[in-house]
Amino acid sequence: MGTSARPEPVTPGAAGAPSAPSAPSAARAAGARGARSGYDAIVIGAGLNGLTTAAYLARGGMRVLVLERRDIVGGSAVTEEFAPGFRCDTARHDVGWIPLRIIRDLGLNDRHGLRLVSWAGEVVAPTRDGDFLLLHGIAERTADALRRFSPADAGRWPAFAARVTKLAGFLERVYAGPAPQVDSSSLTDLARLLRLGLGLRGLGRKDMVEFLRSATMSVAEFLDDAFECDALKGVLGAQGVTHLCQGPRAGGTAFVYLHHQVGRYPGAFRTTLFPLGAIGELARALADAARAAGAEVRTGAAVTRIAMRDARASGVVLASGEEIAARRVVSSADPRQTFLALCDPALLEPDFVRAVRNIRYRGVWAKVNLALAELPRIPGLPADGKSAGSVVISPSLDYLERAYDHAKYGRVSEHPYLDARLPTLTDPSLAPKGRHVMSVHVQYAPYHLRGGAWDDAARDALGDRVVATLGEYAPDLPGKVLHRQVLTPLDLEREFSLPEGHAYHGEMTLDQILWMRPVPECSRHGTPVRGLFLCGSGTHPGGGIAGGAGAGAARAILNGG
Repeated sequence: MGTSARPEPVTPGAAGAPSAPSAPSAARAAGARGARSGYDAIVIGAGLNGLTTAAYLARGGMRVLVLERRDIVGGSAVTEEFAPGFRCDTARHDVGWIPLRIIRDLGLNDRHGLRLVSWAGEVVAPTRDGDFLLLHGIAERTADALRRFSPADAGRWPAFAARVTKLAGFLERVYAGPAPQVDSSSLTDLARLLRLGLGLRGLGRKDMVEFLRSATMSVAEFLDDAFECDALKGVLGAQGVTHLCQGPRAGGTAFVYLHHQVGRYPGAFRTTLFPLGAIGELARALADAARAAGAEVRTGAAVTRIAMRDARASGVVLASGEEIAARRVVSSADPRQTFLALCDPALLEPDFVRAVRNIRYRGVWAKVNLALAELPRIPGLPADGKSAGSVVISPSLDYLERAYDHAKYGRVSEHPYLDARLPTLTDPSLAPKGRHVMSVHVQYAPYHLRGGAWDDAARDALGDRVVATLGEYAPDLPGKVLHRQVLTPLDLEREFSLPEGHAYHGEMTLDQILWMRPVPECSRHGTPVRGLFLCGSGTHPGGGIAGGAGAGAARAILNGG
């Protein structure tokens, strides 16, 4: 990843994150622990949310066991060797906003060795005519870069960046607490709704109207209102469709764009805090925090069934046949897997089962990891390649829309949207000396292929298409590929338990957020099954907020669950 300034370690503060469990609730849990035997909670899955839940529950005095199917913690946020001497963020190379309060509460940096760096990231946005737009995380520098493409857009950019940050800041405050309940008559819920309304009004009349208007718009309409430069709109528009089986002209994609801006600096195109040493370091630190608080973390332990006793979750059964009892089960698996595979659907109400079956996943994401002999060159950029540390292939909104056209009919895009990063520019230890790694997010590659299947031939064809597409902008790249790893949506489902290859356990659309995520009965992490809770990104506040759902689930449990 290229930088416009040397990354500097950050000391986290307490702003804007899911609130910690209250001290009285933690004390009650601690006091009750001594009178019981066995586990107070079993957490299924050691992804970022599962580990966050476990750490908070253990800090609250509960005896906690985390069970992970794979031999490594982190879920889809892992760093692994994919070729001899080459390491990479195997699946996701961006977990989104890392709430600072979680880092502070769990002591991730001061006690568990997590080193976060802050950077004003540069993004190279190549155009179809061989030019490129070089975007910066600092609004004024982006305005300077825009000037040769559109002086008018250069003048508009700083105000646009500030406005987006303000609108995303409102979402950040909403995400910091439980999902609002619109049909509740309790005074507590009514007070939360009032605070939500006051927070929206606090944006000011103009920005309040702008938020309400923008949330339902397409990201194309949102950007067409502001800019004329195709390259700029292409990069920004890609944020509105990331992990979404929709094109930039679909209603509600402006909300998805704002969602991905939560926690970012004004004008930033990338997550502005990231773990030094790749994403796996965040998972390691969370696991260390959970263990330090008293939780047990077992890997290589696949849960095949949630045990029930007297219509209540009473523990889990492993693939080995071992049964482990607990007073609560907390699942970080997606809702469909939790209720329709790990539970017996016959024990659930038919309407609830129908609602769970109707959760939309529609994965269109694939991942390609490349081991490179040398840095690739984009004509016109400095030879050291440092400005090309992050390259987005999305030269216009029309390009994105055409890419989506293929996916909606079950075909892999002929010209996909790509987000390619070179992590070895900030951490050379990820590859042998002089070599490099390229991590490529690929969209659109639909989970459900029309007239075919994700077999070896389809996987190889996808890899060829990605390398060829990159080669259109960096002509020397194909000849520098020493090894490649291609993960299709089906591979992501099988290896990382991502439903239909969807990183967020369900689309982040307007009808699948807040009190509707994943379904109204589970929007505050509890479920119709007594003693069973959800803590994965399929729940509020959703994906792209590292540990956010896990912290929310822990809060719900410690405050009476």
